[in-house]
Amino acid sequence: MAFWKIFINKLFWIHLGIILLSVIFLLIVTFISMKIYTQHGKSFALPDFTGLTEAQFQNLIKKNNLRYSIIDSIYSDNFPKGTVVEQVPKANEHVKKNRKIFFTINSWTDEQVSVPNLIDYSMRNARVMLESFGLKLGELVYIPSEFANLVLGQMHNGKPIEPGTTVPKGTSIDLLIGKGFGGEMTSVPNLKGLDKKVSEQILQRVYLYVGAVIYDETVVTTNDSATAFVWRQNPVAKEGAAINVGASINIWLTKNEAKLKTVEPLYEEDDDESSESDTSFEDEFI
Repeated sequence: MAFWKIFINKLFWIHLGIILLSVIFLLIVTFISMKIYTQHGKSFALPDFTGLTEAQFQNLIKKNNLRYSIIDSIYSDNFPKGTVVEQVPKANEHVKKNRKIFFTINSWTDEQVSVPNLIDYSMRNARVMLESFGLKLGELVYIPSEFANLVLGQMHNGKPIEPGTTVPKGTSIDLLIGKGFGGEMTSVPNLKGLDKKVSEQILQRVYLYVGAVIYDETVVTTNDSATAFVWRQNPVAKEGAAINVGASINIWLTKNEAKLKTVEPLYEEDDDESSESDTSFEDEFI
């Protein structure tokens, strides 16, 4: 009976009422606080930042009480350099204040590609190769050569360009194309004692080209091949010697200075014995 007397005690009901009111008050305060904290019902449509530079969209970010982060940079021909290509969340999606927006920016620099080796390819194949690398075919310069319609050189801005050189995508590469012999003759230059690079430069000045490149047993490493020098050539450089413009000259290279004293034959000889003792062409050093 004593337990039931509690429920008819006025003080019990007063305390219970106070507890219930306190719980209700705390719940109301919690809901109001959550509403304020989450800004419930106060979202707004996100502006479209596409095409704006960072300097341009910073004011818009600040005006809408937003935050941002640039997470990536890509290259695209469809947008100006340094402008927004993509944003997350998307434009017109509803967001709340202090939301962080993630941007992908178009690169400030042009996309870079490597120039392929086009020498010894036909003009048609060279064109296809250039396009596959994202490059353009520039001017075609026809020069005398024993090989018609064959690429003999590649140029950019009037200067030779080496394969592997990095250039902006869309760059034009000019090609030197063989057009066959035209009957014009030129004297044979003396390449003895010169390295391969200098030999090529001298021959190009008179519209001649390096043919076979043969290294002897003294040339072992790539560095050796770069510093080796010509000790023999075919055709030989003798008084009155002349060949067609556009023809090629075969060269033998060595590190042995004693070979420079070797007397060149006045006439072409069978090179079978020499070929057996010499190493292969320059490709084995590349």
